[in-house]
Amino acid sequence: MIPRITSSLVWSLGTALALTSALAQVPVDTPIPADAEIRKILADRVGAENRGIALVVGVIDANGRRVVAYGSLAKDDQRPLNGDTIFEIGSMTKVFTSLVLMDMVQKGEVAVTDPVAKYLPASVHVPERNGTKITLQDLATQSSGLPRMPSNFKPKDVSNPYADYSPELLYAFLSGYRVARDIGAQFEYSNLGVGLLGHVLTLRAGMDYETMVQARVLGPLGMTSTGISLSPEMKTRLAVGHGANLEPVSNWDLGVLAGAGALRSSANDMLTFLAANLGYSNTPLAAAMAAQVSIRRPAGSAGMEIAYNWLVQTKNGKSIFWHNGGTGGYRTYMGFDPKTRAGVVVLTNLSSPAGPDDIGRHLLDATYPLAQATALQAAVAKRFKEQTPAPGSAAALRRDIEELRQGQPNYELMSTGLADVTRRQLTGLKEVITQLGVVDSVTFKGVGPAGADIFEVKFEHGSMEWSIVMESEEKIASVNLRRL
Repeated sequence: MIPRITSSLVWSLGTALALTSALAQVPVDTPIPADAEIRKILADRVGAENRGIALVVGVIDANGRRVVAYGSLAKDDQRPLNGDTIFEIGSMTKVFTSLVLMDMVQKGEVAVTDPVAKYLPASVHVPERNGTKITLQDLATQSSGLPRMPSNFKPKDVSNPYADYSPELLYAFLSGYRVARDIGAQFEYSNLGVGLLGHVLTLRAGMDYETMVQARVLGPLGMTSTGISLSPEMKTRLAVGHGANLEPVSNWDLGVLAGAGALRSSANDMLTFLAANLGYSNTPLAAAMAAQVSIRRPAGSAGMEIAYNWLVQTKNGKSIFWHNGGTGGYRTYMGFDPKTRAGVVVLTNLSSPAGPDDIGRHLLDATYPLAQATALQAAVAKRFKEQTPAPGSAAALRRDIEELRQGQPNYELMSTGLADVTRRQLTGLKEVITQLGVVDSVTFKGVGPAGADIFEVKFEHGSMEWSIVMESEEKIASVNLRRL
């Protein structure tokens, strides 16, 4: 949800707590490793346990479901961490928004080909191009032509950036925006687009986003630890969010753009959601879930497509349906393989420049590599202690900024994950850098506990904080950026 480009590396650790349900009576072959191997993967990532960082991994296949968890809800917090611990799940919410759409389609309440304008006030002028209108399907497949974020998104509180973005601001942006390319022609990841989709569905349903998702998805599936507002009891299970510097940060409120990333959930609830998608449980949403993955559109890079907000990653003939998420203090990943009927969710309360994606992919398919963390961890610890930047990080940052300004990134000098996400977000990133103008100065501020070199970049028209992790002296592993 926050402006970021990132590859896949998680900085958390795990000790096992196993939860089992009998989806099958006899063991079957599964790509998912045993708990001991999962635990070793987690242990290779991060050292000390009591840093306030939590990592919960949930897996499900025909043998049942398991949860491996390690860490703490907050520093020196002795409460248990397990499959019921609650995290912000960020953009994983987008999958729920599209599932509501498909449920409405199944019930004849909307059609995917309906123009968005059909459900908005008549005073709102939704942009068109060459006589083509933006449809609900265009929003759900991230091909509407709308940018990643609206240009009038200027938060008063950067620690809770979406809180003051109102329907009036959304309507004003839509009414004044001109689509730069043919609608439906090209993928561009857009929080604005899916947030708008969630908003128009609430107008059609006549209820707010949380009530709508509760009525149509969470209630029918029995997901009792998922929502936006938390009960007092649920708040006791909420893992405190942390920024890349390991300092606690505020939770986010997404308001009118709730459909893009407002939900909070637990590993156990997300395993329930994956169980329904994999056919391990009977659900009235089965037809809607099947429809949600019934189409494919290109998603900006080789081997990557998008269904209705499920991303589809194909390698060696095997496809993983997935989505990840990130807010100010959390990073998340969920995915499943329909052929092996295996699913994974990874939740962490650390919004580092990297995330848990590689763990999720690797647990579903071992041919996806894990980051080589052991040697890197020692180097990170040394640089953090000495507060010295990685060789080449400042030069790589300047190069990256100028390449983004020109719209021509050198993907060969990026990790695979970073290159994939940069391709998806290039239009929005170029727009942000262009608006800021030329670079005045780049100042090294320090090394974060997760190993990111943190720089303050002053531009002609504003400042940004860039956190960059290097894979080598020239190659960038991950980048995280935010306006100051």
